Amino acid sequence: MATNSEIRISNPADFGRVAVVMGGSSAEREVSLDSGRNVLAALKARGVDAHAIDGIPALLDALRAGHFARVFNILHGQHGGGEDGVLQGALESLNVPYTGSGVLGSALSMDKTRSKRVWQSLGLPTPKFVALPRGGDASAVHAAAREIGFPLIVKPACEGSSVGVTRVFEEAQLDSAVELAAKYPGDLLMETLIEGDELTVGILGREVLPSIHIVPKGAFYDYNAKYVAEDTQYLCPGLEGAAEAELRTLALTAFDALGCAGWGRVDVMRDRQGRNWLLEVNTAPGMTSHSLVPKAARAAGVDYETLCWRVLETSFRGDA
Repeated sequence: MATNSEIRISNPADFGRVAVVMGGSSAEREVSLDSGRNVLAALKARGVDAHAIDGIPALLDALRAGHFARVFNILHGQHGGGEDGVLQGALESLNVPYTGSGVLGSALSMDKTRSKRVWQSLGLPTPKFVALPRGGDASAVHAAAREIGFPLIVKPACEGSSVGVTRVFEEAQLDSAVELAAKYPGDLLMETLIEGDELTVGILGREVLPSIHIVPKGAFYDYNAKYVAEDTQYLCPGLEGAAEAELRTLALTAFDALGCAGWGRVDVMRDRQGRNWLLEVNTAPGMTSHSLVPKAARAAGVDYETLCWRVLETSFRGDA
């Protein structure tokens, strides 16, 4: 359903009645509600006939009843989170236009292990990793860790917002890290911990926004640093000159490789030698007061209301 063409809309009436779907039933529900309230207010301020809907079942009921012309998807996460391709498939079957990536791009990006396999196949840089099947034998986990080498990261393969992520510096910390990640649905992922700078690159249509260098007060950019703390620093652009251009090119290449479209955010680690390592793509990034895509858009001269409008424009596709 995704094409590279961008359609620009000037009249809010052209969007029709818009469902802003938020909340849902994933681990990221509260973040999604926060994002959704902000998006709804911004669209209304620009004259769009937009309405809040909480979760996929309520949305599908409203769509089948003919209440909405299109969907702004600001659900986060999997299993009722609307970011894993399931919602996209349902909307395709109902022939209802929606924002962001389609079924393939959403599903691939949600699964960090499969994302990394695609990037590996194309020679794109991503940290060394091992996929850990759910409920795997402890001895196999420890063997995998020795293969990866310490320090390493253990996390759920299909969660966002740093949910269930642990940095593991020695083998004694491994079992508790696996136990935490296993509290979330799906398989686990173990990967090399890249020590260096955390960067993220927003994509809006075919425009690659300035990178952001994230400098958390604590050891790393965890859930608290993302959504609660007021002392995380965001440097935008994160790099300069050729290094910034190289990072932006890599981000768009990684985004396209997973079949993503519309808008999103690519997370990258830059090691002490200045090499970039792809971590993941978010196909429905946060739009809270702490969120990164709005910060990058602002640095590119795009205010929050205009950003929401332009994301909504991504629901117009040549084959929609």
